[in-house]
Amino acid sequence: MENPVLLAVAVLLCFGALVVLFFVVLKPAYGTISLDRRRPKGSEDSSALSQVSQTLVINVERALGKSGGPFNRDLLYNAGVKMTPADFTVMVSVASVLVGFLGVVFTNPVIGILLGAASPFVTRFVLNFRTDKRRGKFEAQLTDTIQMLIGGLRAGHSIMRSLEAAGLESDAPTSEELSRIVNESRIGKDPGQALEETAQRMGSEDFGWIGQAIQINREVGGDLAEVLEQVAGTIRERSEIKGQVRSLSAEGKMSAVILMGLPVAVAVMMGLMNPSYMQVFIEEPMGNIMIAISAVMFIIGGIWMSRTVKIKF
Repeated sequence: MENPVLLAVAVLLCFGALVVLFFVVLKPAYGTISLDRRRPKGSEDSSALSQVSQTLVINVERALGKSGGPFNRDLLYNAGVKMTPADFTVMVSVASVLVGFLGVVFTNPVIGILLGAASPFVTRFVLNFRTDKRRGKFEAQLTDTIQMLIGGLRAGHSIMRSLEAAGLESDAPTSEELSRIVNESRIGKDPGQALEETAQRMGSEDFGWIGQAIQINREVGGDLAEVLEQVAGTIRERSEIKGQVRSLSAEGKMSAVILMGLPVAVAVMMGLMNPSYMQVFIEEPMGNIMIAISAVMFIIGGIWMSRTVKIKF
């Protein structure tokens, strides 16, 4: 397609169709509470399209079983995605088919198939990115969280009541995790185990120390507020060191982002300025091979640079 305006209009229309599909057709059709209890006077949507989507989701849920498949419940929860594994799997499958179809229409069948096959891996990468971002927000809120716990304990509240109050006053994801700890304790789970699982789920060594301090206090007693005050001091010092490390490694991270984005930006600009110049890579078999080799080298280089600028401490 040589007309860039028509191409842009077609892409926007396809994007609009995806938005309608994801947020209208494949919206969650049911929750943990039955529909007649949530909306006693409401009527269930009985349209043909809704019935087809519900049937598809139910069949996918049966096929996935309890494991949840590649997009299991734990992965979605850690990424902050409030969807069931079956719904999300159907959404990714439909998106993969559409991306592959668009690739076939605008390029060639080989590239279209590769794009469709790569869509689930890109989705997994996005979920991992969201998980890391959510864990980072949890770490950033940890200092305020422990101060609220100390304030609640010094006001005479129990540790569970302090956790509940801190969850109500905090922002997500801290509010979600603390509320989950309180709810799990109410239904019979050991609070120490709930705290330990939260630390593992969020990848937070600092929160693990808080859980250990609470567990030790439950076993031997003592002034838990004073212990948490000392833990808070240690966490603040670690946060300062982390901030210094992040500031020193920011230049390397920015260089990695520029080096990763520059080839893509150049290819897009060349495609817009001179479509015939880039058409060779799409129509010729040798061009397809070069694109495949470049994609592999691009991924290897990205992984190498991410490991170089990612400092563990």
